[in-house]
Amino acid sequence: MIRSKLKQLIDSCFNQGAAQGLWSNAAAGLYNVETPRHDGQGDFATNFAMVLAGKEKRNPREIAGQLVALLETDDTLLDKVKIAGPGFVNLFLKPSVWSTVLAPIDDQRQQFGLTNIGNSKKVMVEFVSANPTGPLSVGHGRNGILGDTIARLLDATGFDVTREYYFNDAGRQMRVLGGSLQARYLELLGEDNQFPEDGYQGEYLYEIAREMIEDAGDEFKDNELDFFRKRAQDAIFADIEATLKRIGITFDSYYNEHTLYEEGLIDAVVTELRAKNLVYEKDDATWFKSTEFGHEKDRVIIKSSGEPTYRLPDIAYHREKYRRGFDWMINIFGSDHIATVPDVMAGIEAIGLDNSKVQVILHQFVTLMRDGRQVKMSTRKATFVTIDELVDEVGVDALRFFFLMRKPDSQLEFDLELAKAQSQENPVYYVQYGHARLCSIERMAAEKEVALPELSATDLSCLREKEEYQLLKTLSEYPAMVTGAAKDLAPHRVIFYLMELAGHFHSFYNKHKVITEDEQLTAARLCLCQGIKTVLANGLELVGLTAPNKM
Repeated sequence: MIRSKLKQLIDSCFNQGAAQGLWSNAAAGLYNVETPRHDGQGDFATNFAMVLAGKEKRNPREIAGQLVALLETDDTLLDKVKIAGPGFVNLFLKPSVWSTVLAPIDDQRQQFGLTNIGNSKKVMVEFVSANPTGPLSVGHGRNGILGDTIARLLDATGFDVTREYYFNDAGRQMRVLGGSLQARYLELLGEDNQFPEDGYQGEYLYEIAREMIEDAGDEFKDNELDFFRKRAQDAIFADIEATLKRIGITFDSYYNEHTLYEEGLIDAVVTELRAKNLVYEKDDATWFKSTEFGHEKDRVIIKSSGEPTYRLPDIAYHREKYRRGFDWMINIFGSDHIATVPDVMAGIEAIGLDNSKVQVILHQFVTLMRDGRQVKMSTRKATFVTIDELVDEVGVDALRFFFLMRKPDSQLEFDLELAKAQSQENPVYYVQYGHARLCSIERMAAEKEVALPELSATDLSCLREKEEYQLLKTLSEYPAMVTGAAKDLAPHRVIFYLMELAGHFHSFYNKHKVITEDEQLTAARLCLCQGIKTVLANGLELVGLTAPNKM
């Protein structure tokens, strides 16, 4: 909005200066317009002169003076322009400019902030992809909410998004799962059984076994292991789907790992690598020459037992993503995948595909704190806290908000007591209370028979308080924030923005009345509040949270 208008103005000045011979075109588009860190440095600042000075080998203050001369011809946006420090140019806007922020919000409402920068580019976001060996734990929750919110951001900016869950239903872990259920089933029947080494010990397997006995008694006691594997897999995945739906996550497609085996896609990758002399046999195993792609050592892709390692199915799966026509493939993984990602990327390159189309986001794990102490988690031993248990305790909104409060690569400490607090110390409460408070202002206006004004008929020039300017400035940043968060796959920026906007609103509300004896001022402030309410609601929707009318 305002920032983009200023950038257009400075671009125009750059072109004028180049045409006049003041500088070359070497620095075109390399300079920025930013919000200054400190008061008194203007509404915005540009590093224009600093960047050009590096290219032109000139004094930056000299270039800054030339830019200022060009900018001072503008009579629409700028009130004054000042050179600061070694050559930064601080830009002070006319007060009337800020009130123009409200018009597009009022006009676009729920569409405000949405763009089409993606131009329908086909994007797959693969996330969760949890093995169907037990209920979703806290780490899966962070993965799911991160992936879902990234997909929402890409939707909001015009990409053609497919949300996919890679269903890992093959390999040893599934055999161990089947053996664990079989042992629990026989145990409940009073039959002799041997629990698998490293078997899954969760209560959920007892629950599945009890349901089997209720359905058919001992009818299944002589069934093969594969029967128990499929029974456990189906029951657990149904539970996973229900949990995901509960926290607002749905998928467009699921891809089953067994498809890669059934359709010969894994063998096809090996054949292709052999044809390129990129695999060899050693110690009864098949090795991939990953050293030819910058790695320190080669990697086993087929064990001596004949079973592929994780790398091979992952390479085959990505090969299918390319075949399906995706322009950008985003994978959300836990940090435990940090060692596997380079191998898969090398495999993608080895079979002749452009691995720059694949972007991997690795998120750190969650430390769950209860009463000041860390809760230990282990899927096999079933001493973990499930997402459903967390939702029961803190609610969906707090869960989503807290999981998005940190950058993916930052450790996340989830404070249960804070997440449940009904106070302004709780950040999600703080933001949602802002929306509820804005709704209460409208109800108060109705009680006092003050009609909500039409923006086009309202004089906004009386919005002159420092807090009002700050709110207008913050509202103006929303579209750029959404675009930047989508481009950089950084949903935490939406959370930071919402906290900032809510903070400015609460500060304004605590210092100034909205409904006053001055009808003109009241109308202007009600218009401002309507704009804040719209943007808060849009931002909360963007990250999958509700915007409550009352709290």
